[in-house]
Amino acid sequence: MSNLGFIGLGLMGKPMAGHLLAAGHTIHIYDVVSAPVKELATKGAVACSSAKEVAQKSDIIFTMLPDTPDVEVVLFGKDGIAEGVKSGSIVVDMSSISPIATKEFAKKLAALGVKMLDAPVSGGQTGATNATLSILVGGEPEVFEQIKPYFKLMGKKFTHIGGHGAGQTCKVANQIVVAGTIEAVGEALVFTSKAGFDPRKVREALLAGSAQSQVLELHGQRMIEHNFVPGFRLKLFQKDINLALQAARSLGMSLPNTATSQELLNAVAAQEGLDIDHSAMVLALEKLANQKVSG
Repeated sequence: MSNLGFIGLGLMGKPMAGHLLAAGHTIHIYDVVSAPVKELATKGAVACSSAKEVAQKSDIIFTMLPDTPDVEVVLFGKDGIAEGVKSGSIVVDMSSISPIATKEFAKKLAALGVKMLDAPVSGGQTGATNATLSILVGGEPEVFEQIKPYFKLMGKKFTHIGGHGAGQTCKVANQIVVAGTIEAVGEALVFTSKAGFDPRKVREALLAGSAQSQVLELHGQRMIEHNFVPGFRLKLFQKDINLALQAARSLGMSLPNTATSQELLNAVAAQEGLDIDHSAMVLALEKLANQKVSG
């Protein structure tokens, strides 16, 4: 059994850490929110007072945090991992953050004798809870092989993409696909309703054909029911889409459908807030469908 650390116990991180704990590993945990720390501590996890303490007590440290600045603070800020980490340790960042920043973080950790993998995930809260995540990995192949047994406890598929930043680049690509698919599914269901037919039956029919997808199955149902209890919060999806658009600008290219999806998300956020599920994008499409078209 290994001496592990896990920092970031939100909707995704808490069940992921729980799977490692259930497998018999010693898990040192930290989060700025105390409730999930206390909950996992009752199941045998070791509560720590800082990321530094987690690093001091762990050989492999997993992080699952909201955004690039959060990862930077946990890694290199006051009482952060860099202040307590031992040479020879491994940091596995499973957050979805900037690929460019990830490469810089890996260089700074390497200077401390610490190896790093970027390993963002796809599958949302359901995948985290059921240990069915897809894990997208960047970093050295031999480090990936070392960490693979732990990935098996949290996900059903884990793919080594390439060097540092490759996992984050793949996650950006994933979110480009997801954004476009959510928008397309929303359009199709709103179109069906506007035409006077039952979107439930249309969704059922589409799931049996070439339009079938996990987005149509899961988010399509949420759209029809207007059930936007967050499985993946809109504000985090906006962050991921911003990463895609920023990366595209740095490459001198355009992502037109992704840009449109971001505008729809912005419209929903302005009306409904940031803490609903990202499938609520459909609300902006419904509003557009109900506007009178002149001409």
